[in-house]
Amino acid sequence: MIDTTKYPVLPRKFYIRPVLTVAKDLLGKVLIRQNGKTLFAGRIIEVEAYDGNVDEAAHTFKGKTKRNEVMFNEGGYFYVYFTYGAHFCCNVVTGKQNHGSAVLIRALEPLSGIDEMIKNRFGRKLKNEKEIFNLTSGPGKVCKAFGFNREHTGLDLTNSQVFILDRPKLKKDRIGISKRIGITKSINLQWRFFEIGNPYLSR
Repeated sequence: MIDTTKYPVLPRKFYIRPVLTVAKDLLGKVLIRQNGKTLFAGRIIEVEAYDGNVDEAAHTFKGKTKRNEVMFNEGGYFYVYFTYGAHFCCNVVTGKQNHGSAVLIRALEPLSGIDEMIKNRFGRKLKNEKEIFNLTSGPGKVCKAFGFNREHTGLDLTNSQVFILDRPKLKKDRIGISKRIGITKSINLQWRFFEIGNPYLSR
């Protein structure tokens, strides 16, 4: 069980910075969802940045819609969307009001509520020990494990049942950088950041 009193909840000022800065600094932080008596917790190990001002792959590139309006809030709000008719994906809004940028949470290292995550993801016990590394190794897997859906979009990460705990920053030599995964626009931007060597990475 993780002690949520040991580290502070990330404040608004953390999120209202530029999206690439926030993306890198989210690595190593701990995403929390308090769901009744169950505490879901996972250490953030892989993210992707999206900025509609310069990035055609961002939901905000063509302007504000009902679907993406949360991304135009000031930093520190939770943006959850449904994709490919199958998966929810969760994001952390960044920057100043109306900027339209966010960080996709691609993968977590599970820390707490793991038995409930396994039920949510598989509906059964693990087949083998290695299957645990598939539990939260992708954006859709993260949302299914934590039970995130459209009801969670728009939550204030500084004052709700979903929040992120501070942890020491990763050292630069532990941070990998690459192109983003599974997109068809702005494909050359090196905006995916991850903890090198972590077995819970998406791929």
